[in-house]
Amino acid sequence: MSDPREILAGTSTIVVVGASRDPDKPAHSVPMQMMRHGWRIVPVNPFVSEIFGVRAYPSLADVPEPLDMVNVFRPSADALDVVKAAVELGARSIWLQQGIVNAQARRIAEAAGIPYVEDRCLAVERALGRLSRVSG
Repeated sequence: MSDPREILAGTSTIVVVGASRDPDKPAHSVPMQMMRHGWRIVPVNPFVSEIFGVRAYPSLADVPEPLDMVNVFRPSADALDVVKAAVELGARSIWLQQGIVNAQARRIAEAAGIPYVEDRCLAVERALGRLSRVSG
């Protein structure tokens, strides 16, 4: 597994698969916190057209730009398909949120040479590393 803080420090845009419009869910609060600290968020959710005031896309394949980091807020069983798509689309890094683990997905990302993190929270790593994309 790659160094989470190093990956985060080198990322400017986070594509969030499974982003939620429900403010009580981590899939909403974590990306919102990352936005507040300067990361650009691109939500992927097939059921809404906008989250965080930003256009949402139905799938990774619909995101019309290179994938910097793909952040996964989907169950572990769904992570494999997301990681396969992220690898196919040339993602620079892949991050599965806390509680999400998939050994096959990890092997696929590592075989493709893509930095990969699983079972870690973006917001916690940002806080521990005192990282921010916002200049003081």
